[in-house]
Amino acid sequence: MSDIKIAFFDTKPYDQNSFEPLNSDFGFKIKFFEEHLNPDTVLLTKGYDAVCLFVNDVVTKEVVNQLLENGVRLIAMRCAGYNNIDLETCYNRLHVVRVPAYSPNAVAEHAVALMLTLNRKTHKAFYRTQDNNFTINGLMGFDMFGKTAGVIGTGQIGRILIQILKGFGMKVLAFDAFPNAEAAKTLGFEYVDLKTLYRNSDIISLHCPLTKDTEYLINSGSIAEMKPGVMIINTSRGKLIDTRALIDGLKQRKIGFAGLDVYEEESEYFFEDYSSQVLADDVLARLLSFPNVLITSHQAFFTREAVHNIAVTTLDNVRSFFTDDKLKNEICYQCGQNTVNCTRVKEGRCF
Repeated sequence: MSDIKIAFFDTKPYDQNSFEPLNSDFGFKIKFFEEHLNPDTVLLTKGYDAVCLFVNDVVTKEVVNQLLENGVRLIAMRCAGYNNIDLETCYNRLHVVRVPAYSPNAVAEHAVALMLTLNRKTHKAFYRTQDNNFTINGLMGFDMFGKTAGVIGTGQIGRILIQILKGFGMKVLAFDAFPNAEAAKTLGFEYVDLKTLYRNSDIISLHCPLTKDTEYLINSGSIAEMKPGVMIINTSRGKLIDTRALIDGLKQRKIGFAGLDVYEEESEYFFEDYSSQVLADDVLARLLSFPNVLITSHQAFFTREAVHNIAVTTLDNVRSFFTDDKLKNEICYQCGQNTVNCTRVKEGRCF
């Protein structure tokens, strides 16, 4: 495979540290670029066989056309998401693969970390004690035991989260467009409709993909259905939540806590250092001003195990494309699923 050239975009030091050692088993020629892929940087791909992208790279129709002109045959996403790619333009012209699962435990555990931190205010306690302030006024939380959690999305991550929350002694309600009755019986949770979940949950955690049906799933109407003081956790996709509606709910004290690892306009800021600048995004700045909001920078996936798995799967996806007839992690243009799971596709590819 020494003749296959891959251009990595939006590269951070941890990307290079994880991919370079593993590439000794694959033998690709890799070039790491710090820049995001977009219409201004796509010229850098000339002479490469594949590009490896992350969530903030932008693949528009213009970029797809230029990639093809430059000789690129494959887009390898080193993440699960693909909403930054114009799949319609790629259809039947450029193949797109992804990493559908790298560590569901990492994301589920981070969701719980957000819950516990918001509840017990350990982040605030840390800063107090660093200043020799040992008061506990304002740090009161609540017992997780006996409370009701609403989990939206019961894929691998959602099911692992449910296991953890059941360990706290919580009751779990769940919603999924495709319920898993066996999992519900085994793990001891109940499927309900969304309105029932909203009305009865003390904590709501989102673990579903972003689709036309789930965009702004959390909005002013759904927030109005929720318990006063509800905690909302999102480690999935930013646009599952209408951020302005979330802010209104926080201001009205309908929402008691919000833990966000994603934000609908995050591509401008997340994974970058703006510590010496003023935030131009007024909505994000307003969110950061709430004492009962905790925002992390899309780090739920970020464990040693997950980063290793991402690198292995990504490089194997590239190898499979150039040596095999089928790609198990290729994205179907029609439904966004992996082609091997797509009910519309009888063959191994949708192209």
